Amino acid sequence: MIEALLPGVAATGEAFGPDGSATLYPEEAALVARTPDRRREEFSTVRACARRALAALGLPPAPVLPGVRNVPQWPAGVVGSMTHCEGYRAAALARDTDLAMIGIDAEPDLPLPGGVLESIALPGELARVRAGGSRSRVNRDRLLFSAKEAVYKTWYPLMRTELDFDDADITFVEDGTSARPQGTFSARLLRPRRAPDGRLVERFSGRWLADRGIVVTAIAFPAVKAAERKSGPDTVRYQGG
Repeated sequence: MIEALLPGVAATGEAFGPDGSATLYPEEAALVARTPDRRREEFSTVRACARRALAALGLPPAPVLPGVRNVPQWPAGVVGSMTHCEGYRAAALARDTDLAMIGIDAEPDLPLPGGVLESIALPGELARVRAGGSRSRVNRDRLLFSAKEAVYKTWYPLMRTELDFDDADITFVEDGTSARPQGTFSARLLRPRRAPDGRLVERFSGRWLADRGIVVTAIAFPAVKAAERKSGPDTVRYQGG
């Protein structure tokens, strides 16, 4: 599923349940030694996905340890994101010369618990979700939640500053011709900032897909190429995805 949402420069791994081949490095195992079996399985399987993605990039396996705000710590020169929910685990990685950051999220395609939508949605988002009503082929409240998570997973590792649910205004477009519910989304950042490479980041663009009872969202934020760097950071205003 996840590979369908990302450019070819990204490497992915996914699993739709426990991965019997998943093994942990000692430093990883220590982090979940006292956790319930389900949490340990999620932790192990998503790291197996990450190691398959590393192999697809031609890189050796490595432990994936959480850093500040649980951001995965990747080998030098690699950016990426991991996600897991009931029935699905995935990782997506790329070389930092191709993508500056990746953010992915997966959620069950079920309505959010009562009150959650109101706590995460801006007024315009709330109106758009409710306007979709029964016409939508996906639970739009859950789709919005997933996209907000993907935005955060892209923003925080890149900027190292917090981003709240109400700091991004997200709109969706659905591809009505597809057999599976899927489409694109645009996240307008209400507190734009400059990335470390000098770009003013005002918007992320992403893609989404619903299948097998799961909603998946993904953002691929391109790296600045050498030719673009020569023009100087003040000339670059990034709005794409």
